[in-house]
Amino acid sequence: MNLRGVRDRLERFAAPLEHLTVRLLEVNLWESAIRLAAQTFLAALPLLIVVAAFAPPSLQDLMADSLSTVLGIKGDTLQEVRTAYNASGSVRDASGAVGIVVALFSATALSRALQRVCERCWKLPKAALRDAAWRWLAWLVVWLLVLFCQAPLRAGFGAGPVLGVPLSVVVAVLLWWWTQHLMLCGRIAWTPLLPGALITGLAMAVAGYASELFMPGAMQRGYEEFGPLGPVFTFLSWLITVFVVAVVGLTLGEWAGTSAWYGRLAERLPGRSPGRSSGGSSGGSSGGSSGRFTRRG
Repeated sequence: MNLRGVRDRLERFAAPLEHLTVRLLEVNLWESAIRLAAQTFLAALPLLIVVAAFAPPSLQDLMADSLSTVLGIKGDTLQEVRTAYNASGSVRDASGAVGIVVALFSATALSRALQRVCERCWKLPKAALRDAAWRWLAWLVVWLLVLFCQAPLRAGFGAGPVLGVPLSVVVAVLLWWWTQHLMLCGRIAWTPLLPGALITGLAMAVAGYASELFMPGAMQRGYEEFGPLGPVFTFLSWLITVFVVAVVGLTLGEWAGTSAWYGRLAERLPGRSPGRSSGGSSGGSSGGSSGRFTRRG
């Protein structure tokens, strides 16, 4: 093989990496991950507290178990979480029904931030408010339901990890597939969104199981070094890491979903029409070639 042939092979190998690097810069990887982590900490977690205040004791225990499963919280930290959820009378008395409505609308800050990430990944303009507002609330409600079910889901509903692990992966993939379609207001068809769902769902499932191994020790070390603020720093670092994984997965998904090889594969599927969804919202359907499979050869 001559020198020119080697150079051509290297260029073909480097071109996708260059494209991915450019796309990650366009999506603002670190800024997006930090914003999503901050909105989760400042808006979504208070919503959990308010929801727990109105939930019966059995659901409070289920939520505590699910958070323990997701975050790997054990020992004294888990007991403090249970105590916080069980001591919900003051929160319920202080907030009332209005409190849960306010907390729900405040938590849409996370939905809005995630929607902007999805739109940047696919180079779409900001959706119209009338098309997006209900989607922010719908995503939060489904997210809460999935979070509630994490403990029994990972336990395979009593069957153990043999069933729990594949179930968790399947649910994560379906959740991220639906999330992209919802947040993009139907402007991208389901088929191009599948690679992002597979990559992000699998990566997030792996991150969730990894947290069970590393988070307990990290929480304990944080407490020993920084006192009560230590676990907070650890939790924020974990959130940023998780959302870095999510943003990278969504970006990789857009790259794969608009590639020529995936376009050829999708065209072979019966009843599948790759590209933009013709039934999308009016929030802006123009914006580059994001819904077509003609970007790369």
